[in-house]
Amino acid sequence: MARPVTLFTGQWADLTLEDLAKKASEWGFDGLELACWGDHFEVDKALEDDAYVQTRWDILNKYNLKCFAISTHLVGQCVCDDPIDQRHKGILPERLWGDGDPEGVRQRCAEEVKNTAIAAKKFGLSIVNGFTGSAVWKNLYFFPPTSQDDINLGYDDFANRWKPIMDVFADNEVKFGLEVHPTEIAYDLITAQRALEAIDMHPAFGFNFDPSHFIHQFIDPVEFIDEFGDRIWHVHVKDSRVQLTGRNSILSSHLDFGDSRRGWDFVSPGRGDVKWDQMIRALNRVGYSGPLSIEWEDSGMDRDWGAPEALKMVRSQDFTPSEVAFDAAFASQD
Repeated sequence: MARPVTLFTGQWADLTLEDLAKKASEWGFDGLELACWGDHFEVDKALEDDAYVQTRWDILNKYNLKCFAISTHLVGQCVCDDPIDQRHKGILPERLWGDGDPEGVRQRCAEEVKNTAIAAKKFGLSIVNGFTGSAVWKNLYFFPPTSQDDINLGYDDFANRWKPIMDVFADNEVKFGLEVHPTEIAYDLITAQRALEAIDMHPAFGFNFDPSHFIHQFIDPVEFIDEFGDRIWHVHVKDSRVQLTGRNSILSSHLDFGDSRRGWDFVSPGRGDVKWDQMIRALNRVGYSGPLSIEWEDSGMDRDWGAPEALKMVRSQDFTPSEVAFDAAFASQD
């Protein structure tokens, strides 16, 4: 069961889709997971012009690449975030930022995520990955004290904004995979369950599983797979490494990625603390047969060197589960 191995294009948005597709094909990737930024997949163009959608497939087909999902992390983040500020302006196109009024930004981004489901269907896909944002992440460390009533308001806000979005996804037979991640409405198993309950277990809402975001929280990624295996729509291959020294913390000390003083950092897959054998066994156990999409992030390594190395690692780890007990051959044939 060799799962297709794809490359998420979000960290390569400075390249044209044509240039990146050529690289990925030469490295041996099976496909690309297209980010809805840069020129890789532009939702407004997809809705305006059927010919635009065909240009995306023309490039992929030219390099013998497949596509199983598109991703709208940047726009999705702005649906629920509070506050909305200059950081969000830096990740949004002008047509969505508008005058910067926070509620206007949230509403325009919600409509864009709905449109992303429609665009995905036009593109022939059934999976969109992304973020949700969160109105309560700012209350992570509770001082002054934050009540559960305050937190419940945040989950109610998430449900009110995302249920109508998920209805559009369902109408178009597309599923949304939240990448469980600090700063999102769900960042561990408990908050993932809380998010599902808030959205009434909506059938279109599930997860883009990424183990790297659990490592520095000291969460076992296998526990997430075992708990939510039937809601894992897509899988990211990304790695992170805890590097606590007694002087720093998992809160990262307000240091940039790549700073060796951080308490943790993302590293190229296979060079961090994710135990890939255990993860693959768990994915086999829950019957996940979709793509393994490498989201390559390592501030200390050249990406053109790291991406093909990561591909080789994934190929070496992605084994087919056994259909028989290993000792079945010991049985007597009499």
